[in-house]
Amino acid sequence: MTEQKKIKKTRGKVRLIEGKCIACGARCQSSCPVDGIEMNAQGEPEIELSKCIGCVKCVKACPGKALEIFYTPEELEILAALAAQGNLPDEEVDEGEKQRRELLASYRGVWVFIEQTEGEAARVSWELLGKGAELAENLGVELCAVVLGHQVEHLCAEAFSYGATKAYLLDQPVFRYYRTDPYLDALCYLIDRYKPEVVLMGATGLGRDLAGAVATRVKTGLTADCTGLDIDDKRNLMQTRPAFGGNIMATIMCDKFRPQMSTVRPHVMPMPEKTEGRSGEIIRKSFAINEADIFTKVLEVISDKKGKDHVDIAGAEFIVSGGRGMMAKENFAMLKELADELGGVVGASRSAVDAGWMPQERQVGQTGKTVRPKIYIACGISGAIQHLVGMQDSDMVIAINRDREAPIFEVASYGIVGDLFQVVPAITERLRELKQVNCNH
Repeated sequence: MTEQKKIKKTRGKVRLIEGKCIACGARCQSSCPVDGIEMNAQGEPEIELSKCIGCVKCVKACPGKALEIFYTPEELEILAALAAQGNLPDEEVDEGEKQRRELLASYRGVWVFIEQTEGEAARVSWELLGKGAELAENLGVELCAVVLGHQVEHLCAEAFSYGATKAYLLDQPVFRYYRTDPYLDALCYLIDRYKPEVVLMGATGLGRDLAGAVATRVKTGLTADCTGLDIDDKRNLMQTRPAFGGNIMATIMCDKFRPQMSTVRPHVMPMPEKTEGRSGEIIRKSFAINEADIFTKVLEVISDKKGKDHVDIAGAEFIVSGGRGMMAKENFAMLKELADELGGVVGASRSAVDAGWMPQERQVGQTGKTVRPKIYIACGISGAIQHLVGMQDSDMVIAINRDREAPIFEVASYGIVGDLFQVVPAITERLRELKQVNCNH
């Protein structure tokens, strides 16, 4: 009787599935043990097949499932022969991986930190409750609000009206004013005890300070200034934000640690509908912390609110923005006339602000303000992605540019290819005529 020849298992090679790469930041490249992957200018992997050993480490590291193993016809014959012999091994999961999966499974729930000042909540907190409700529904978990402060229990009821079903409340005099140390200790205490799988905060001065400190303390990942949030089929939070200097949009995941933490700029997410009278469960907790142990003391609170002439473009419903195509500072007066007719305000791209034509507070974009107006009119703005991430969620975008190939037209509801110095005055004049007709009637 002759011994059956043992067939050696083939590993195959790895390849990219077209259109699925999310430019996560070169996880596949860093996981490759043979340096067989290079990243192109778009942040996508280019695989050198002569080096690939089919170890599947890059496939496992890819959060977007954009890589797969493929086999030649000869290799497929080998696999078929192995299957006939019953020699195809099942996937092995080591003890450490089992423990990690069990740990991740112990975290449940979506939390939104309710930022407040003197008992008044920041609008971004309610915007995040709207998005948090979607995430919680996808995960099949509760949407919870976290409220820290003094005499702020009314914010729990307000959080319920925006969709939260539970609120964790720490209401103590020590939390009246925001200071990093007490808020950090308190929030980490809640996270350690109740184990949320997602924690969302506003990308404000307070939120950025607290989120970074919390993520460091609890040893998890944090993605800042997200413009999109979603859930994949493995309960990972898909966090989309500009990357590589704003040249691409990357989707980042924290698939090995919990909680998953993100900050989101104000006005990026739509405001949810408020339902008065909606109720929920309040979990009242106290945290042992003494004022004497906190080194930072609040001696005086000075409001940074500007005077009545200050314009906050982030809350405007109509914005007329100018870019490099405006040519000079004095030409923005033309945009001001159009904005006045619409009852709106004037914004600017970074190039216009850098040129000194408009103040920094009017800047729209990645390094400026994020806006969601009803109408956004872009005049002489090419549409670099750094600008688009700040205004692409406007209800309507009207672009005016000489260059018909300008990227701004890709996100525009209506595009006008022409000289803005002729088009803008014509629109302004037409609006005046329509107003006059309405007045006469």
